[in-house]
Amino acid sequence: MLVTMNDLLIPAKKKGYGVGFFNAVNVEMARAVIETAEELRAPVMVGTAEVLLPAMELERVAEYLIPMAKKASVPVCVHYDHGLTFERCLEAIKLGFTSVMYDCSTMSYEQNADQVAEMVKICHAMGVTVEGELGHVGDNEGAGKLENPSDYYTDPDVAADYAARTGIDSLAVAVGNAHGDYKFPPKLDFERIEAIAGKTGLPLVLHGGSGLQDDDFRTAVQKGICKVNIFTDLDKAGKQGVERGLQEGAATMMGLIPYEIAAMKEVVAEKIRLFGSENKA
Repeated sequence: MLVTMNDLLIPAKKKGYGVGFFNAVNVEMARAVIETAEELRAPVMVGTAEVLLPAMELERVAEYLIPMAKKASVPVCVHYDHGLTFERCLEAIKLGFTSVMYDCSTMSYEQNADQVAEMVKICHAMGVTVEGELGHVGDNEGAGKLENPSDYYTDPDVAADYAARTGIDSLAVAVGNAHGDYKFPPKLDFERIEAIAGKTGLPLVLHGGSGLQDDDFRTAVQKGICKVNIFTDLDKAGKQGVERGLQEGAATMMGLIPYEIAAMKEVVAEKIRLFGSENKA
């Protein structure tokens, strides 16, 4: 069933588990995520991000994700992640996405708060939930990589003010996490996560989840993370599945699809169990 982010994250916050958000830039990825969630009776979030639109345009993503979510036997939120422009976020809403992240984290604090507050007014009037970001989550691949990352960590007191000013439904935090493959083991600031959760009262979001250690996830969820974003691990698993299919003699794209989906389903199942959302649907 198609639901909003609040339908998933408010229960997660109350009961102390996390919900996975998986980018799905093709039907095979979407199948891997939703079918696994159904098998494990887990709530799940699925969608795409603005930086991924070159792989599959937003309208095309909506054409397969929205119907699949509606038909699913578990709650599925279709989320537009890291929306960088007001126009693209509105497009996602019009296409049927039930949640958007309007990422104004690289703007000044005042601009970030004002822009996101405006988005919240529009989205809430249409029954759509909104995720904001405070602080800046860097990029392990180089673009957006920060010389002193801790200078851009989310401040708990500022986060409380931001939550009150914007009316957001969830908050993405910068606490030592980064997008993409980790070159070195990350050090998450768990005390900061706990402080932000306490001061804002919001479900918190961990971006850059691929590559973290299992104990990092468990502790982060215990401290207040309710949504974890996964893409790199899923993307790499699909590639590995295709490679395995080729090694085993699959000669057509149709023959490779089962390998691709099976490999990605293993990652989704692992994350769902790790976040504690199995049998929470």
